[in-house]
Amino acid sequence: MKLDRRHFIAAGGAVAAAGALAFYTFGNRQLTGMQLPGLSPANAQSADLSSLHEAPQLGERVLGEADAPVTVIEYASATCGHCANFHNDAFPAIKEDYIDTGKVRFVFREFPLDELALAAFMLARCAPENRYFPIIDVLFEEQRTWTQNAREELLKIARMAGFTPESFEECLQNEDVAKGILEIRSTAAEQYGVKSTPTFFVNRKVITGNQPDELRQAIEDAAG
Repeated sequence: MKLDRRHFIAAGGAVAAAGALAFYTFGNRQLTGMQLPGLSPANAQSADLSSLHEAPQLGERVLGEADAPVTVIEYASATCGHCANFHNDAFPAIKEDYIDTGKVRFVFREFPLDELALAAFMLARCAPENRYFPIIDVLFEEQRTWTQNAREELLKIARMAGFTPESFEECLQNEDVAKGILEIRSTAAEQYGVKSTPTFFVNRKVITGNQPDELRQAIEDAAG
């Protein structure tokens, strides 16, 4: 998504992340791309979508009007190349055509595939809500850069959002934020059958992979 990075940088101000016991103490070891413990691919027997549109305990991050006739939920990983391709290449036009016009309420939910993605999403969640999507924007735009030198590059991105080195460290040790993101992922895998990223739900129709034409058609069909 091509949000205004100048507005993002100008927002300024340090983010005060609540201190907590370390859940994943990224500050004391090198970030890697290893699979998160306990997060093997889902093998849900059947998807129960009855609670799909209920907000997770950590809260939703949403673009668009609350009363839009179509809700699109995306599950994505910050380290997923297909997710980056979708957000960098296809999403700006979809946003312009459907979200900005009041036709779609777009919900972004975190589905980290590895420790790097979890760390990146934690930073987005620790920031003020109005800076969440600009951070997601930068994470996808600069995915190839920050995934190669995660700690240094994530700190650069965090500074753009107003973090200090201290609040950066506090965020990456915030147990509540980490658990909240992992709960979103676990619910998606165990209840909704999400097995890969990106996965989209258009109302309740599922679309897997970076397929913008199919996503557009599903939106048109749902809008009637």
